[in-house]
Amino acid sequence: MEYLKWSSEDYIATITIQRPPANALSSGLLRELSVVLDEMEPNHEIRVIVIHGEGRFFSAGADIKEFTTITSSEGFANLGKFGQDLFDRMEKFPKPIIAAIHGAALGGGLELAMACHIRYVSETAKLGLPELQLGLIPGFAGTQRLPKYVGVARAAEMLFTSEPITGLEAVQYGLANHAFPENEVLDQAYKLAKKVAKKSPGSISAAIQLLNYAKTEEFYEGTKKEAELFGEVFVSADAKEGIQAFIEKREPQFKGE
Repeated sequence: MEYLKWSSEDYIATITIQRPPANALSSGLLRELSVVLDEMEPNHEIRVIVIHGEGRFFSAGADIKEFTTITSSEGFANLGKFGQDLFDRMEKFPKPIIAAIHGAALGGGLELAMACHIRYVSETAKLGLPELQLGLIPGFAGTQRLPKYVGVARAAEMLFTSEPITGLEAVQYGLANHAFPENEVLDQAYKLAKKVAKKSPGSISAAIQLLNYAKTEEFYEGTKKEAELFGEVFVSADAKEGIQAFIEKREPQFKGE
């Protein structure tokens, strides 16, 4: 594993994202996460999973520089579809996945966190979907999950402004379960994981199956459309300007092209 490490003890597995400085979600990192889930699913010694980021952030977003290597709308749409399918698998995973979020969960990082069953955050963490700042849109089902948690109006505000909310606000809005001081988040996530690990794995798995019935056909139609538009928007002149501006650390000048 190049970008992730994992270990387990007392029925609790820990996945650590380690891709400094921002723990950006490259396609390679997503593939490694898929492999880790393959290993954990049949392992009877694992009942609960805690995922967190090493260093300053949970994950500050997708790998923007990797975007410059994708040349077609289809290639970008396929990247979106891979992330969508992986995160859908996480939401349906038979073992609870708890995200312990500190620093920032932005863009793809927040989409990853939203695919977990439970989110614990630091009070000062920044959570948001800033893709529109780049002339892009979220591509890993963020447009479908965010309104489910915070409502359509708040999701619209977060998307349109690209401004993040704090961990405390995330709890108020329903995006996170609980907020703690930054140095307590991971310990609190383990405390929760220990409670859950005492439950019958069969009943936990059944509960996860039933919770997923809340995902409607419209959710999947929306994610399909998101991947399609993710690709279409990517090849626009505005997207090229947004990505270049991000790399050059300047304000983008969008022309609606």
